Amino acid sequence: MQTAKQLSVSLVNKPGRLSAMLGALNKEKVSFRALAVMDSGERGTVRFVPDDVQTATRVLENASIRFEPADILLVEVPSQAGAFRKICEKLAAEHLNIDYAYCSFNSGRGSRPGVLAVIKVNDLSKAQRVLRENGAGGAKAPRRPIRRPVHAR
Repeated sequence: MQTAKQLSVSLVNKPGRLSAMLGALNKEKVSFRALAVMDSGERGTVRFVPDDVQTATRVLENASIRFEPADILLVEVPSQAGAFRKICEKLAAEHLNIDYAYCSFNSGRGSRPGVLAVIKVNDLSKAQRVLRENGAGGAKAPRRPIRRPVHAR
């Protein structure tokens, strides 16, 4: 698990707007760790986690594209049924609100390939602590010794 900077852009929902923005970022060799595009009527929201935040913000500013930065969590989600649900339950148990979440494929740079959840929460540092303590996000929880009954003979 780690924190990262996400950029959110609101684009007019017309052909070519998303392509133009992505083209400008590609021209400067900005890659994405995660990307989500959501429709909301006449505008669309593009949320992405760039590999190079400074270059991405410069490209958007030069193209006069308004953006909103946000600090988010990147959490490795184990490949097992209910894994993302368990992460959500751990956060909810500590009264942490998930503002939104989306998933991406983990590129494997510095970590195992798999699913990477992008999670925007109301308290980033508390969420990190909760997930770290409870073994989410790629870190294993400490194993507790198994108690076996003692049988008298």
